[in-house]
This record gives sequence, C-alpha cells and structure tokens, in this order.
Amino acid sequence: MKYILISISALLLFTACSGKKYFEPEDVSNNIVLSKESLSSSITSINKIGATLEDKRFLTKNGISDVELPEGFDFLNLTEDGKVIATNYLDKILVGNVEKPMKDVVVAASLKDGKLALVYSNNTIELQDMATSKTLYKEYLPLSLANDTRITNPYFMGNLVLFPTLNGKVIIVSSINYESIKNIAVDPDNEFNNIISLNVIESSQTLIVASPNKIVSISPKEIISKDYEVRDVIVNKEDIYVATIDGQIKKLTPNLNEVASKKYKYAKIHALAFTDSLYAVESQEFLINIKEDFTTSVIYDFSFDNEERMIAIGNRIYFDSQYITLP
Repeated sequence: MKYILISISALLLFTACSGKKYFEPEDVSNNIVLSKESLSSSITSINKIGATLEDKRFLTKNGISDVELPEGFDFLNLTEDGKVIATNYLDKILVGNVEKPMKDVVVAASLKDGKLALVYSNNTIELQDMATSKTLYKEYLPLSLANDTRITNPYFMGNLVLFPTLNGKVIIVSSINYESIKNIAVDPDNEFNNIISLNVIESSQTLIVASPNKIVSISPKEIISKDYEVRDVIVNKEDIYVATIDGQIKKLTPNLNEVASKKYKYAKIHALAFTDSLYAVESQEFLINIKEDFTTSVIYDFSFDNEERMIAIGNRIYFDSQYITLP
C-alpha cells in the first residue's frame, strides 16, 4: 500500500510539472538579421531607464558609457546635460563627479535647475538644493516592505516635481514655493504597488503612470484608472503599449481607450521596444514584431538565456553581456 501511495504521489507531481504551458507559435520566421554585439561585461543591475555593468560602465538612452562608476555605485539616472546620477545603496549618491553624503538609502533621483529630487528606500521623498544640500521639501510616507524592482525616478514637469512613491502614489510638489499640490493614489491597495513607469504625453499634457497592477492617465481634465497585470509598458508619441501577464499586448490612447489588442497564448513578455513598429521579447526565445496599426505580426527566433537580466532602451535590447539593435 505504501508503494502504491508513493507511485500515485509521483504521478501527480509529474502531471503537475508537465502541465506547465509555454508559448509555442505555429509560424516562426527567420527573415530578420539580429547581429549580437558584445558589451564590455555582464549586466548586474537595472532600473526602468538604464543598467549597470559588472565593470561599472552603464547603459542609457545614449548607449554604452565611456566612463566608469566608482566601485559600489549603481546607475540611477541622467541629468539634462548628461551627467550620471548613481547610488551606493548605503549613504551616498554620485552626481557627475560629485559624491554627496546621504542620511538614508537613495533608490531614485532626478536633477533639474540645481534642485535634486530624491526617493529613499524608507519611502521618504525630498526636494533638495544641490549646491547647499538644504531641504526644500520633505515628506515621510508609510514604509513599503515589498517592491517591484522597476523603481521609477522623479520627474520635473515645468514648475512641478512628480515623485513616484514606493507605496503606489504620485506626490506633486511645486518647485517654486515647495508645497505639495496633489497626492494621487495610483495603486494603494496591492502588495507590490510601487510606481514602475512614469511618462508625459506632451501634446495633451497627460501623465501616464503605471504600477504592476494598474495604469492611470492624469490630464488637466480627468483622472482615468484601469486594472492591468503589467509585464511592461512603454509610450511612443501618443500611443501607450502594455504587455500583460496573461500574454496580451495592447495599444491604448492617452485616455486609456483600447485601440487594438493581440493575445499570444502562454506568452511571457520580458520587454517592449518601439522603432517604427512594436517589438516584444518573449521568454521562450522569440521576438514578436507587431505592425504599428496591429493588423499583422511576425514572430522570429531570438536566442537568449531567459534567466539573464534584460532591458530594452530605445531601439536596443540588452541582455547579460550582449545586445541587439532592432531594425
């Protein structure tokens, strides 16, 4: 009887394991040239807009840096004039060549007109004078114990500073009188709810904010929120592209109306990128290319290790110690 029970248990375990589903497209094209180029070393850390390499060079929208970060520092952001902002995740940040001591761990930062916007690991936000380190605004928010790794930097929008918090809010602060103007709850209820994406559509002055569970459109007229289990989200001109956990890729308008959608059964999308059409990297070593109007799509073979760190920046996809440039 004992052996029968063991056999049944083994059979159930095998059935459960073998029941896992993977994306298996019927038609795969080889009609694309994806030349892999080598990086100087492997990716060790990433955020929404860049990555740090093992040799302390870093990746940004400008490509691969010529300079190296000091030992122990990781990339966070670039200033408007191209200076790097980095953190040692302890007690310092780096702005250009200047190391600034910090009382708490900085996880996100932006700089404009001599004003430094900071988000700390304890979910405190601060606006600071870069030259004097004087605090211009500071707010202590509730601790967030579980965060998605895609932490987003503060954003300067005219005379406003937008702070994406670790507990699913956007705090809007005036950079003139240093007062809080608005507190927008994007996703206050879920466990993993930090802001993972923050973009501005300039033509309509619309702010597009995403957490792992929601996308919110904030315009001068209204605030619209929709639930999505987000794998990735990017904005191109006035179009919003969202990849969801269940293998859907959607195209939305600035007010979050769904223009088009495609479903790839069991697909797990790692990253989205846009050139003159949309690309999606799928975990089973496929590259999905969707025409801008979503009428057609082509699936290509794309060999990579899905355990490696990966980030899409502009028209490049970086993974481990390599990258490709999308056509």
